[in-house]
Amino acid sequence: MSDPTTSDIPVGSVATNPSQLATTPDASRREPAASSSGTTELAGQSVTALLDHEKKKLEIAKQLVIGSLRFVPDFPIPGINFIDILPIFQNPVAFESLLEVLVLLIRERFGSQLPDVIVGLEARGFLFGPTLALRLDRAFVPVRKKGKMPGACKTVQYKKEYGVDEFQVQEGAIQPGQTCLIVDDIIATGGTAAAAGQLVEISNAKLMGYLFMIEITNLKGKALLGDKPMITLIEHDEED
Repeated sequence: MSDPTTSDIPVGSVATNPSQLATTPDASRREPAASSSGTTELAGQSVTALLDHEKKKLEIAKQLVIGSLRFVPDFPIPGINFIDILPIFQNPVAFESLLEVLVLLIRERFGSQLPDVIVGLEARGFLFGPTLALRLDRAFVPVRKKGKMPGACKTVQYKKEYGVDEFQVQEGAIQPGQTCLIVDDIIATGGTAAAAGQLVEISNAKLMGYLFMIEITNLKGKALLGDKPMITLIEHDEED
């Protein structure tokens, strides 16, 4: 599969019991995938810089977030199991836990050197990106598909399975020299995340790294992101 958007990638199903994260075959966000099974694990298990009480809070919050995920069989077409992150945002406690987890992981990775700008990708990066930016007392800048925002925009192309698409950021939204952290719900093949990274770079800003709720590890999207740090909350691996 060539680089689809991060909202159009295959993911595995996860058991709703967060202590036993089993998977079911052919799990996907929107596109059919070859029959497979896999495991889903918590990312960031080696968070050694956190104090003991922070580690405990981190693990409890992770489990609550994972337990809030919903898996919908045969959506949007038969044979596909859809991983739905929306219940997290319907539960204030789960949403608060998600933000706590992400802030802890950002601070663990970058220390006091926090990004100047949180860059959220259309569309699920908009669900938690602005609130995360507010929690960090930082600016939020959206990256959207071409034609969705008014005024002059910077544009880059990225590959999809059946052609190309374009991402844009408004001129002046990211200032030269600012440090940026790109956030989205899922990374799979990495095409959209890499395109957003290009938008940061052509804005003459510094790409600090990436943050995702879920990483589909076997699709190796991380390879497109170069050597930039990548933070993930949940790792999923589909086995052939």
